[in-house]
Parts: sequence; structure tokens; C-alpha cells
Amino acid sequence: MSNLDVGIAGVVLALVLIALRVPVGIALGLVSIGGIAVMFNMNVAWGMISATPFDYVGQWELSAAPMFLLMGFICSSTDMTRGLFLALRIYLSRLPGGLAITSVGACAFFAAASGSSVATASAMSRMAVPEMLKNGYDRGLATGTIAASGTLGSLIPPSVLLILYGVYAQVSVGQLFMAGFIPGLLSALIYMAMIIIRVKLKPELAGSGKVVVTDQERREALRDIWPLPTLILVVLGGIFTGVFSPTEAGALGAFAAAVIALARRKLTWRTFVEAVSQAMISTASIFIILIGSLFFTRFLALSGFPRAFSDAILSVSDQTWWILFAVAVIYLVLGMLIDSIGLLLLTLPILVPMVDASGINAVWFGIIVIKLLEVGLITPPIGLNVYMINGALKNAVTLPEIFKGITWFLAMDILTLIILIAFPVLSLWLPSIAY
Repeated sequence: MSNLDVGIAGVVLALVLIALRVPVGIALGLVSIGGIAVMFNMNVAWGMISATPFDYVGQWELSAAPMFLLMGFICSSTDMTRGLFLALRIYLSRLPGGLAITSVGACAFFAAASGSSVATASAMSRMAVPEMLKNGYDRGLATGTIAASGTLGSLIPPSVLLILYGVYAQVSVGQLFMAGFIPGLLSALIYMAMIIIRVKLKPELAGSGKVVVTDQERREALRDIWPLPTLILVVLGGIFTGVFSPTEAGALGAFAAAVIALARRKLTWRTFVEAVSQAMISTASIFIILIGSLFFTRFLALSGFPRAFSDAILSVSDQTWWILFAVAVIYLVLGMLIDSIGLLLLTLPILVPMVDASGINAVWFGIIVIKLLEVGLITPPIGLNVYMINGALKNAVTLPEIFKGITWFLAMDILTLIILIAFPVLSLWLPSIAY
């Protein structure tokens, strides 16, 4: 049995284990250790186990991930989005589907402050969905809006997925943050446009109630919108102007979120401990997957599988459109079965060598990959954001209703992907002027 045969068998076995709900990091680690032991011997496998994890997890750039997660959980625990949501609700109420559009905008702001799609979906589902249902909105539209808009946390900086891609693919995280800003904004605007058109054509989707707002209410609504915009200005403004690095921005963002929460008298010892605990659990889960994927990378490299896979794809055509089509098929199929972080770290060892060989811009490719992962967050049967919303609402809206509601948003995601692929400048313009 050749090393390549062992590599192919390892990839198949890893996918089978993941399909059987073995945790992704554990599945990748076990397959890698077993595969290296088969190709060489157990001493080589144990040597990898003892040396590799610390060298990788100890990278300075990765410390940004737990800090941005902590920032997001502090925002979520202290209701930092509520004032902004209420203000947007008042000022956008005249638009068709105003509450749904408000939810998209609030999700975009929260995503820019949290860096996490799951945190965004969780926080907004408890706030926005009940409000929409109370106003007679279609249940599918109400939940689908939050499920889809929650994925903006994957693309709008600071994104944990962009950090992981940058560290793994050896691409500047700062450039990736800048590259993700316009595509993330474009995604939000396309969602809003779709909601307006659908409600215009079918008004009953947005209920029959109208929001009546006085001038005094408009003025009062502006008083509590400052926390999230201030936090975003501190974090993204510092990164984009070069005052501090993305890693430093993570620590400063977590500190700024805590200070803002204290100033609003929302941060208690209990909420702080809860936010830190959630950030620690999320970080540990991510790092276990990271270590497993690193083992998997070494195993695949030794087997020669990435080169064989790259040669097979490029033998059909070395045109960029074909490579992106093949990558899209891989992500859309596997995205139905594997969560976004696991899928990203499972596929990068295979795809990065191919991208390097084909000469595709790694920053642009990273944005396309993250957008494909966004689609995976709402596609059945996994659809992590869908399950998050279903759990947050305590099954008040069933899974089939939510999955039905995201159909239009999936179509908009495909449209956005086509635009981003057709016009790379949308992703590369900001990094080009900053670097």
C-alpha cells in the first residue's frame, strides 16, 4: 500500500468519522496518528504529537481569537445591541419589511463587534425574532433573516474564521480584515434589497401593523446607540489606520467592551464570569480542532495527497473559474455535514497547496472560502445557525419552518458569491490602498 493510498484512505476515514458525529478535532487527530504509524512507525507519530501542538498553538497571532470571542460574549451578555436595534427599528420602520431590515443592520453591527456568527445569531434571535413575530411577520422570514444575517459575523471583521484562515494560510490577518469589509457590507445590502422586494410583492409577509413613532421617541432612541459604534470605531479604526495590529486590537476590543459595559452599568461579576467562561470554552473547542487539523496537514503532506489532489484538479483546467467551481462544490457539499470551523481546517491542508500552485490571490481566495462557509452555516441538515436559533427560541419556531425561511437568503448568498468572483476588486481594493 503506497503512501498516497494511505492518504486517500485517511481522508475517506476522516469524513466517515465526522459523519458519525465524532468531534472534528478528535477524528482528524486519530486518523493522522494512525496514518503516520502505518506509513512509518509509531515513534514518528508520537514525535509529532509531542512537538507539534505547542509550536502551533503558541503563535502570537492566534491570541486574537480568544480576545475577539471575549469581546463578543461581553457584548452579548450586557445587551449592547438593544439600543442600536431599537433606534434602527424606529428609523427604518417606514421601509417595507422594516423590522427584518433592522435585524439585518443590527446583525451587521453586532458581527463587527463580536467576530462570531454563532454569537451574533444567538444574541439577535432572542431580541429580534420575538419582536417580528409579535408584529405579525411570517415565521420563516423572521427566523430566516436572523439565521442568514448572523453569518455576517464570518465575513465582517473582526472574524474568527478570517483569523484562522490567515494564520493557517500564512496570509496577513490585517489584509483579510480589510478584504472582508466590502463583501460583508454587500451581503447585508443584498439581503435588505431582497426583503424590500419580497414584502413589496407580498405585504402580508411583514404583518399588517405599522410602527407609529413620535419625534420625542426618535430623539430618545439616539441616546443608547453609541456602545456598538464606539467599539467598532476603536477596533476597526485602529486596525485600518495601522495604530495597532489585529492581535492587539483583540485585547483592546475586549477591554473596551468591558469598560463600555461598566459605563452603562450592565457588567456585573456574574455576566463577566459568564462571558469569560463562554470565551474559554469556545477557544478550547477551536484549538482542539486546530491541533487535529495540524496533525492532518502533516499526515497529508507525508502521504503526497495534496499534490495529487492539486494535479487532478489542474489536469482538467488551470483556469481560475474551474478551480473556484471545484472548491465551491466541495464546500457546498461538505458544508451540509460539517460545521464551519471544522470544514475550514479540514480542507485548507488540501486546498492551500493547489491555490499556491495556480497563482490565485490568497486574500481573494480566503474571502470566497469564508463566503462559502457562511452558506454552510444555514444549509441543511447541519445549519449551525438554524439550530442555534431553534434552541434560543425553545422550539417556538420549528426547524422545517426556519430552513424554509432561509431559502431566499441562500439564493442571495449565491448571487453575492457570483458578484465577488466576477469582481475581485470588491475584496482587494481596501487591502491594496492600505498596504
